[in-house]
Amino acid sequence: MRKFKIYLSAIAVVMAMSLTGYAQDVHTDYDKHVDFGHFHTYQWDRVQTTNSLWEQRVKDAVDKDLQDKGWQKVDSGADIMIDAVGATQNQQEYREFYNGFGPGWGWWGWRGGPRTVEVVNYKTGTLVVDMYDANSHRLVWRGTAADTVSDKPEKNEKKLDKAVDKMFDKFPPKAKD
Repeated sequence: MRKFKIYLSAIAVVMAMSLTGYAQDVHTDYDKHVDFGHFHTYQWDRVQTTNSLWEQRVKDAVDKDLQDKGWQKVDSGADIMIDAVGATQNQQEYREFYNGFGPGWGWWGWRGGPRTVEVVNYKTGTLVVDMYDANSHRLVWRGTAADTVSDKPEKNEKKLDKAVDKMFDKFPPKAKD
C-alpha cells in the first residue's frame, strides 16, 4: 500500500509539472490600421539581453523568420526598426498534492487526507520584439514569448527558435480597416 501511495504521489508531481508553468507562451499584437504590405525592409535598432551571448541569437532567429517572409535586412533607410529585449528571472511555484486516496470521513471527523506541499524554483525567460514604423516612429507590431529556461544552452536555443517561429507564424498581419 505504501508503494502505491508513493506511485500516486509521483504521478501527481509529473502531472502538475506538465500542466503548470512549463509551456511556451507566445503572443503578438499589432496596429490594426497599418498596412504591412507597404513594409519590405527592416533594420535593427537595438537588442538587449541579460546575457550578451543571446543578442546575436535573437537577431539570427528574427532575421531568419523575416527573411523567410520576403523581408530584407538593410543597414539604413529601412521601413521598419526593430528592438528586442530579453530577460530572465527566478520564479517560485507552490505545488500541493495529496498522498493516498484523498479526503473523507474518519472516526475523528472530516479529514483532508495526507497532503504534501512542494516549493519548486525555476527560471523563466521572456523575449519582447517590437517593430516601429521608421518614418513615424510609431509601434506597429509586438511579439512576446515566455518559457522556462533550461540549464542546457542548446535546449534554450531551440526554445528561442521555436518561440520566434510562433511569433512570426501569421506575420505579416492583414490590415483591419
